[in-house]
Amino acid sequence: MAEHILHITERSLWEAARASGAYEMSTRGRTLQEEGFIHCSLRHQLPTVAAFLYGSYTGPDELVVLVIDPERLGAPLRYEAVTAGGEEFPHIYGPVPPEAVVDVEVWDSGGAAG
Repeated sequence: MAEHILHITERSLWEAARASGAYEMSTRGRTLQEEGFIHCSLRHQLPTVAAFLYGSYTGPDELVVLVIDPERLGAPLRYEAVTAGGEEFPHIYGPVPPEAVVDVEVWDSGGAAG
């Protein structure tokens, strides 16, 4: 079984994706179509990613972490570094079907999902 990958987002975006049948946000403020893939992380990478993307977030929506089973994706998953020789992060090259999301965790600003 493949390790689950994670994606942090606003709850309303996740709810809209469940209704439409596909999650297509790449990262905060950018869509899959704009970016070319959906940014994800492994569990140990999540606090750094969340701080970078949402450290200043004061929106009305709560943040959630989508726990994604890579084996349920219908799109390619690649581990790629942001910089040459740097740490690799999982990137999904297509929309995420809601059935690939096996859990939704509330993200708290203290740096832990739960």
